[in-house]
Amino acid sequence: MALFYLLLQSVLVAVLTSVCWFIWKLVAKHPFDNIPGPTRQSLWKGNAGQIFDSYGWKFHQMLIEKYGPVSKVHGLLGTKQLYVFDPTAMHHILVKDQYVYEETDNFIETNKIVFGNGLLSTIGDHHKRQRKMLNPVFSTSHMRHMVPVFQTITDTLRDMISKQIENGPQEINMLEWFTRTALELVGQSGLGYSFDSLKDSTPNPYSVAVKNLLPGLFKLIIPRQFLYLLVKIGPANFRKWIVKITPWKALQEINNIVEIMDQTSKEVFRSKKAALEKGDDAVLQQVGQGKDIISILLKANMAASEDDRLQDDELLAQMTTLVFAAMDTTSGALARTFLTLAHHPEAQVKLREEVTQARAEKGNLDFDDLVNLPYLDAVCRETLRLYPPVTWVSRTARKDIILPFGNPVRGVDGNELHEVLVPKDTSLIVSIIGSNHNCAIWGDDALEWKPERWLSPLPKTVTEAGIPGVYSHLMTFIGGGRSCIGFKFSQLEMKIVLATLIEAFTFTPSKDITWTLGLSAPKVKDLPQGKFQLPLIVDRVQAA
Repeated sequence: MALFYLLLQSVLVAVLTSVCWFIWKLVAKHPFDNIPGPTRQSLWKGNAGQIFDSYGWKFHQMLIEKYGPVSKVHGLLGTKQLYVFDPTAMHHILVKDQYVYEETDNFIETNKIVFGNGLLSTIGDHHKRQRKMLNPVFSTSHMRHMVPVFQTITDTLRDMISKQIENGPQEINMLEWFTRTALELVGQSGLGYSFDSLKDSTPNPYSVAVKNLLPGLFKLIIPRQFLYLLVKIGPANFRKWIVKITPWKALQEINNIVEIMDQTSKEVFRSKKAALEKGDDAVLQQVGQGKDIISILLKANMAASEDDRLQDDELLAQMTTLVFAAMDTTSGALARTFLTLAHHPEAQVKLREEVTQARAEKGNLDFDDLVNLPYLDAVCRETLRLYPPVTWVSRTARKDIILPFGNPVRGVDGNELHEVLVPKDTSLIVSIIGSNHNCAIWGDDALEWKPERWLSPLPKTVTEAGIPGVYSHLMTFIGGGRSCIGFKFSQLEMKIVLATLIEAFTFTPSKDITWTLGLSAPKVKDLPQGKFQLPLIVDRVQAA
């Protein structure tokens, strides 16, 4: 009985402390108080329910248009945050002071559970060491060797779609094909492993699992903000046991997905290590013949100094991270590109003519041929500008730091603000769509899809803005030490699939489509509970 009262007393003290902390957060002065922004939607959740709403496009667009490149938003439990797409501020957050503005604890801990100890779940010197080992396998010279693998897989995709329309035009769920293809592309070129021949009628379970991962995590995004500290309690096996016995459907769905991904990655990893230990002949017998990313990484890791070498659990985590990042973002980007082309038939014709002429002159297109097709490149750039697969990223200040603005912010008191103090443990949201859609930089037509803007020199407002992205003045792949390491890989995939399919087929819209926020995925508009899909009417070019 005494123990019961002691526990009850401890709980009451914890609750009272939390309530006092919450009230203090609401009333205490904060450096962001003079920065304009929307009122909180809820005392407990602030604006988090609006920011992280799966279909919260209107709220983000309102922030961009009404408040501009820097605004204040309310986080959970009375916290205050910044919503930022000012180029100078983004440069400090992502590049100059990137080791102060790290990923949030919630992001890191969640990714440790889902992917293991890989690039998405490490920070500081640990992250830098992992990236140093991975950088060479994503170089342009290595990308050149991937073209034949990519082309063979995409030719199979084309042939399978051709079979579906043997008797005339058909409505086809292109998202399923893009997801399966993206998985096989990263499987063969990234892991030296074939997940899906594309010749069966049903997708690989791994493909389904990875595609459902992010939507599942999005369901838990608010609870995760409150509960992420639980992942630090006890050893990993204990935490896994707690998850398995928790009667929460959304959590169980995530757990099942993680187990499928983990088991598959371990199977591939074991076969890779065994082949490398047996020698070159065994490696040549595997898919990829030792030229895939993971085989090259394993060899480089064996030859690295002890200080640079990665542990097996880190290598395993890189595999799961690579497959997820390469598959989900690429399939989403392809879906958005083909839907956009379906709504712009004149662009389809122009792109088809360019590709057909290039093949007539050169035959099979190699890396340089694909890179140098101007309209193909313009279509990819413009789609990635207007519709980035990831719409925002979060960072947390690990110490007090001053954040400067490129353009002054008009404070609530009417005075101009040129900088603001960001207190330690404060979160910031870097808006990728805010930067890519910024009319002050991209012009009054920033919200229009215009590939032609890339066929002539970009205006000085773009080239002199100082946008810190690694790709074409865009924030699509962000910038700094946590920029997307595989952005060249993704572009190459997109271009080969686009060039191959657009030459063979025409695409026409079938149904109204809506897109999720965060990591974009398509659904039929009036079926919010339906599965992710992209139905398009597909026909042969000859019949058009």
